[in-house]
Amino acid sequence: MAKKKTVFECQNCGFQTPRWVGKCPSCNSWDSLLELNQEQIEFLKKTSAKTSVSKKAVPITKIKSEEIQRFSSGSKELDLVLGGGIVPGSLTLIGGSPGIGKSTLLLKVAGNLADMGHKVLYVSGEESASQIKMRGDRLGAANKNLYLLAEINMDNIALEIENGNYSFIVIDSIQTIYSSETPSAPGSVTQVRAITFELMRIAKSKQIPIFIIGHITKEGSIAGPRVLEHMVDTVLYFEGDSNSDLRLLRGFKNRFGSTNEVGIFEMDSSGLRDAKSMSERFFNKEKLQPGSALTILMEGSRPIVIEVQALVTPAYGNPRRSCTGFDTNRLNMLLALLEKKLDLPLGTYDIFVNVVGGIKITETSADLAIIAAILSSFRERELNSKTLFIGEVSLTGEIRDVPSLIQRLKEAHTQGFSKAIVPSRPIENTGLKCFVANSVEKIIEWM
Repeated sequence: MAKKKTVFECQNCGFQTPRWVGKCPSCNSWDSLLELNQEQIEFLKKTSAKTSVSKKAVPITKIKSEEIQRFSSGSKELDLVLGGGIVPGSLTLIGGSPGIGKSTLLLKVAGNLADMGHKVLYVSGEESASQIKMRGDRLGAANKNLYLLAEINMDNIALEIENGNYSFIVIDSIQTIYSSETPSAPGSVTQVRAITFELMRIAKSKQIPIFIIGHITKEGSIAGPRVLEHMVDTVLYFEGDSNSDLRLLRGFKNRFGSTNEVGIFEMDSSGLRDAKSMSERFFNKEKLQPGSALTILMEGSRPIVIEVQALVTPAYGNPRRSCTGFDTNRLNMLLALLEKKLDLPLGTYDIFVNVVGGIKITETSADLAIIAAILSSFRERELNSKTLFIGEVSLTGEIRDVPSLIQRLKEAHTQGFSKAIVPSRPIENTGLKCFVANSVEKIIEWM
């Protein structure tokens, strides 16, 4: 008898090897390799053969450009992250921690589109139709144009889509759906790959926008093979503290627009809704305590004033460095710079840094504010609540310019700020008194 051919495939990245190993050589995850038998291998070959279509190459000069048509989701923040609205035929993946609001947002969007006259299908493999109905009533999403389907078999879902003439589809979630043609458990690499191929075929052939909800791993990445993120058109991630009412929706991939924009939502008793005003949500406008400093970040095209806090206290034993919302490696760099340039004995102190409101700083323009907060806590001196610190700090102690400085300062002026410590004087009048500090040593003058 011929020997059975087996292949072991990683459930995280899709890496294949003819023998089992405890640690995946590709993604370094432990105990993630699953055995595929001969039937599963043959199925993957058939799927690849079906999806490969031979076409002739065409010169790029002869290809006509198509204008992308969009329609609103009923949520301004979601439209902003998507690049202006939903694109027909697009396949969008949304990930995030459990309970952060993925299903709530998409059910609300489905209700908005149903109110606009679109025929919407919401497929759930995790909840019953009655459970979704209860949440829909709370969100105000009950509409006769919104159809619910509690199903995990892809064949039945595809049949319903074929007969239903829907204009918007939500799949909640991709890890619970399975195909009867694929002999493996739901959520496996083989199943997720096959289901995503089928959904992509439906979206492109029928020009139906499909939104997929994806589970995430304990590391924070979307569960399943990385090919899932490569196959979809848009990848969105929910961020934020589940104990806070604020949620951030950030784009990590978008074939139809920019990934710079961030959508801001707030959770209340009626569900997840667009945040109306961001002023005063991330900082204390009345009075700052020692160890607090203000700066202004650019989240996409939107300037947001935030408060950074630092706590500097004598260390008992090995000094600790801890950050919430800021990069710990960058904090260590700034502390080393302060010790060298200002001769501060920070090596004998515990230092903790926190960004108020649960927001994460991903740009370097907050370096100056972090340093100001550390010096404020070290010297027990409070800073002016009407002053902003904006600038990137280099390893040489130089304070450098940041992008969109004028836009940041104009937004700060509208929110009542009067002063700003900046790397260079702006070329336009922004309404603020700008004081130039081009080196770390000059920060002492404002402490």
